[in-house]
Amino acid sequence: MPMGHTATDQAGTGGLTATEHRLANGLRVVLSEDHLTPVAAVCLWYDVGSRHEVKGRTGLAHLFEHLMFQGSGQVKGNGHFELVQGAGGSLNGTTSFERTNYFETMPTHQLELALWLEADRMGSLLAALDDESMENQRDVVKNERRQRYDNVPYGTAFEKLTALAYPEGHPYHHTPIGSMADLDAATLEDARAFFRTYYAPGNAVLSVVGDIDPEQTLAWVERYFGSIASHDGKPAPRDGSLPEIIGGQLREVVKEEVPARALMAAYRLPHDGTREADAADLALTVLGGGESSRLYNRLVRRDRTAVAANFGLLRLAGAPSLGWLDVKTSGDYEVPVIETAIDEELARFAEEGPTAEEMERAQAQLEREWLDRLGTVAGRADELCRYAVLFGDPQLALTAVQRVLEVTPQEVQEVAKARLRPDNRAVLVYEPVAGETAEDADPPQDPEAEATVETGDDTTEAAK
Repeated sequence: MPMGHTATDQAGTGGLTATEHRLANGLRVVLSEDHLTPVAAVCLWYDVGSRHEVKGRTGLAHLFEHLMFQGSGQVKGNGHFELVQGAGGSLNGTTSFERTNYFETMPTHQLELALWLEADRMGSLLAALDDESMENQRDVVKNERRQRYDNVPYGTAFEKLTALAYPEGHPYHHTPIGSMADLDAATLEDARAFFRTYYAPGNAVLSVVGDIDPEQTLAWVERYFGSIASHDGKPAPRDGSLPEIIGGQLREVVKEEVPARALMAAYRLPHDGTREADAADLALTVLGGGESSRLYNRLVRRDRTAVAANFGLLRLAGAPSLGWLDVKTSGDYEVPVIETAIDEELARFAEEGPTAEEMERAQAQLEREWLDRLGTVAGRADELCRYAVLFGDPQLALTAVQRVLEVTPQEVQEVAKARLRPDNRAVLVYEPVAGETAEDADPPQDPEAEATVETGDDTTEAAK
């Protein structure tokens, strides 16, 4: 039977609770009851992402995520999609630098089906993994790269800027999508070895949130997951630590068919899970989080040198987080004009800090975003897994809002002064060449978007 049990109902959780359990094979289980609607969310995080990959095999974590939708021991081909959707549920999977996750939202009475499907994949995927499924999904992922990265304006910006911000050999130097050459080089045995290494009960966290009976849910988890053999042998991820400051501006100019000049920059910021990261998030929200932000007011409204100005935080636990600045120019304005204005605003903010009104607005904005996540069964299940995998404690998800509200204006000013400096950024400048118009352009790739199973409207593309 499951071992261990803790519950939380502490200040700052908004009445949300979670219980934790661990099976004998090492699988961690987190349950959170919510009887508001008759649905349940199942989320399974594996502690493996692109940071665990080795040179020459980039993109393997994301490729394997696709392979997980190609059938398992008792579910053939596209059966996972067909069974979940046929039961009125939804599903998908994503891959990031730091984890791979799989999730379903089901009517309550179909919860057992979702648990059985995830257990079948964890316990018997190798029985279905063959050359045909490998080639099928290799082609799907390569096509995803073309559609989302290589063949859209600014599509490779995040890849280029990440490579600048994290030096060669660093585990975060490459993005989860991987390179075409490495995708071509991946073999069936690579995929099988990847599964044996990382897809073990002790390397996963399962959360179930919603209209559930905890006792019955645990019984199902034990029944379907408890017999999966545990195994060790996972290598520790490579060290992702770096100095707090880059120490000099890194810069690359890209000449491509894009609709407008653009300035993108990545600032090295504190690791996720720290109070300093929350302070940095608030600083970036004041500076570039929406149309009331300082940079939007300066560049778009006042100077009219830009048509868009955004500044957001890419939170990372195993390496410094990135403050991602994205500015698209207006008309024929040159990037140096905009860059000067940005540096003036950042210097002023470092000197003065946020006003009381800006601080209140930024905290309210982040509070709303957090509550939006925790207010849905799927969002809460994902956050419980995130804090369990990355920080060892799922209960931290329930107090995240309170931690943001406790940050002081002085802390926000301090992190801005220490980190939002010209010598602590990697810069990407886009200069248009003939052939692209603004009307033809797709929106740029979101730097925080994760590699996902591209399913299309009928959620079958990943498992053709």
